[in-house]
Amino acid sequence: MRILGIDPGYGIIGFGLIELVGVEWEMVDFGSITTESDQTMPERLLQIYEDIVTLIEELKPDLFAIEELFFVQNITTGLQVSEARGVMLLAAAQYDLPIYAYAPNEIKMSITGYGQADKSQVQKMVQSLLNLKTKPKPDDAADALAIALTCAFDRVSL
Repeated sequence: MRILGIDPGYGIIGFGLIELVGVEWEMVDFGSITTESDQTMPERLLQIYEDIVTLIEELKPDLFAIEELFFVQNITTGLQVSEARGVMLLAAAQYDLPIYAYAPNEIKMSITGYGQADKSQVQKMVQSLLNLKTKPKPDDAADALAIALTCAFDRVSL
């Protein structure tokens, strides 16, 4: 079982793939997709779509997990992230991947046991749960691994 976690954005998109090996989850790959600020929004959306498709084709996940959007103070930014998230969902749907979405506090609760945990607490627990030597960087990739783990804990029976 392989789960691709996605931390949505439009400038930086975090991704993390975990795999069930025996009775433990192991990190397979993580990183980020970036778009340039001088690109138009349609150019960014196309690049994000193509990069997510490439990840799906190369990493071959069984499940697709993504963070739900939460209220942001800057409505323009929120709309742009929504547009980017939409093309990510489209890519997953085109590959018939089951899609699961989790709210930020749900992810924090799943990973740390505390729904108001800060980023460093989440990163430290992701590092521990996946037996990593160092905290995953960038933060967006660590968040994506946390999203994948949340899906694993929520959807996969060991």
